[in-house]
Amino acid sequence: MAASLLLQYIIVVLAVLVSAGVVMYKQFPNATRRLRIALALSMMQTTRPNWMRALARKIAPPGQGGGHDCGGCNGCG
Repeated sequence: MAASLLLQYIIVVLAVLVSAGVVMYKQFPNATRRLRIALALSMMQTTRPNWMRALARKIAPPGQGGGHDCGGCNGCG
C-alpha cells in the first residue's frame, strides 16, 4: 500500500507542476521567456555534456529577430 500511495503523490505533484507551468505560460509570457533563456544559457556551457546542450536547444525560445511573417505590429519598416 505504501507504493501505491507514493505513486499517487508523484502523480499529484506532476499534475500540479504541469498546471503551474501552463498558468505561467499563459499569464506571464515574458517571465516564462526569460526563465527559458536563463535555463538554456546555463545549460549551453561548453563544460556540459552533449545531451544537456541538446536539451538546452529545445528549451530555448525561438528568436524574435524581425522575421518577415512575425505576426506582430507591422512596424518592421
